[in-house]
Amino acid sequence: MSKTLQPIDQMVPGANLAAYVQAISSIPLLTPERERELAEDLYYNDNVEAARALVMSHLRFVVHIARSYSGYGLSEADLIQEGNVGLMKAVKRFNPEKGVRLVSFAVHWIKAEMHEFILRNWRIVKVATTKAQRKLFFNLRSVKKSLAWLSPEEVQAVASDLGVDIAEVQRMEGRLSSRDVAFDPAPDQDEDDSWQSPQYYLQDLRSDPALSVESDDWQENSEEQLYLALGGLDDRSRDILARRWLAEEKATLHELAAEYQVSAERIRQLEQNAMKKLRSAIAA
Repeated sequence: MSKTLQPIDQMVPGANLAAYVQAISSIPLLTPERERELAEDLYYNDNVEAARALVMSHLRFVVHIARSYSGYGLSEADLIQEGNVGLMKAVKRFNPEKGVRLVSFAVHWIKAEMHEFILRNWRIVKVATTKAQRKLFFNLRSVKKSLAWLSPEEVQAVASDLGVDIAEVQRMEGRLSSRDVAFDPAPDQDEDDSWQSPQYYLQDLRSDPALSVESDDWQENSEEQLYLALGGLDDRSRDILARRWLAEEKATLHELAAEYQVSAERIRQLEQNAMKKLRSAIAA
């Protein structure tokens, strides 16, 4: 008599991770023949129960992969959750006619979800955005487990192996060696250590009175120059610019062309000529 599988919504890693691991370890592995039978049932008949059985029997494999990423300082339960999402995506896309086991096919999807989670949460500032940077991030992390700063020869070797620039390897190494720093001191931090918080040594230029006066003076001068330059235009050019650039609901070329009884191209020419006059007057 086959063992009854627990509902999949109850098989989630939570506060009691040990209980979850024990529960999924009790789910029997599938023989190659049974796996193919279930995979064909899902692939050809869209049988949800077959998909469920395939997912449940491979949950222990997700835990095994998640533990290989323990050095990133992230919750193992969260990594497992993300890996389970990848496993379900793999099961949905698995084609039994390709002649490979599900575990070989699913490893890519599981790792992809875990990688995305790590890159989103490892640092406040994202350390890798392009495909090349992501590949470099995970490969460099594994290399640096047994090394301090890379020597020039090691940097060259990593760059050659991964097909990236040496500067990119050095940049990523710097990111891996950095750490997040809170702007404000921690609530439980004493006065002897709080001075190290960026709040106390980063300059806030917004509070500089000289810069505030300079900004206000520049704004006032720019507005005055614009007002004088607009006054030097003829009424039609000034109206076209105002309605094309200054109005909340901007007029189209065709609307102005119909009003002034000229072509839209003529309105465009008048607009361009007026803009040139404005730039010349402001720059003088």
